[in-house]
Amino acid sequence: MQHLDHDRLVFLALGESEADNGESTHLGTCALCRAEIASLQLVAGLGTETQGLADLPDPPEHVWQGIEAQVRAAEAGPLLTETRRHRVPEQADTTTTEQTFGAAAESTVTRLDPARRSRRRRGWSGWVATAVTAAAAAAVGVVGTVSVLRPDDPSPTPAPVVVASAPLAAYGATPPTAKGDARVLKDGQLHLHVANLPSVAGYYEVWLINPTTMEMFSVGTLGGGSDALLPLPPNVDLKSYSVVDVSAEQYDNTTRHSGDSLLRGSLTG
Repeated sequence: MQHLDHDRLVFLALGESEADNGESTHLGTCALCRAEIASLQLVAGLGTETQGLADLPDPPEHVWQGIEAQVRAAEAGPLLTETRRHRVPEQADTTTTEQTFGAAAESTVTRLDPARRSRRRRGWSGWVATAVTAAAAAAVGVVGTVSVLRPDDPSPTPAPVVVASAPLAAYGATPPTAKGDARVLKDGQLHLHVANLPSVAGYYEVWLINPTTMEMFSVGTLGGGSDALLPLPPNVDLKSYSVVDVSAEQYDNTTRHSGDSLLRGSLTG
């Protein structure tokens, strides 16, 4: 018995055209072709359910590159489409899974990318099964992205709790464009963000100062970046040591403050 061409069954399942009299007669008598088109229609229906996802992010460029690479490889390789004709009807559901899923994915992907819709209109060749299977991977990637962005998904790590903060302003002869922010976190760390600090021959050090007694202690040093997370001593008294100071220090083997403060600010909580 001459079965209907697989590509034709894909078009019928996707509603691209109606079966003519001869095709309708064949489908009425051929259990294999009926099972195949039923499977195609099932997966195409699943693809239709994504119609409401109008604001999906674009799939990453590497996904499309992978699809095109598989299509080119399929065009260059041998075509094995005739092997499906030797299946018995009982095997139809399991052996057409890849082709079925690919057909629905092609429908979904062409909705997501109008340029690929026009390619489909130019006709299906023997590499259709490989092409749409690759498109299925793109569709799965998009759905995975959507699931990450769904508002009902559990949030990632919660934002740290800030117990005190201070805007840092240029101090003394420091250029007025220098600035920063200090935040004391509930977990006992000081988060510092700085910008436009003048270049120094040594390094930057962070201090907490008691403005009443002018006693101070070093919290740590800043690296080359604009942000630093420094541990505070346990049970530090932030009501007394309420001034955050960033100084320019020299490599002089002394632990004392250089007297060259660049930024300062008072903590409030």
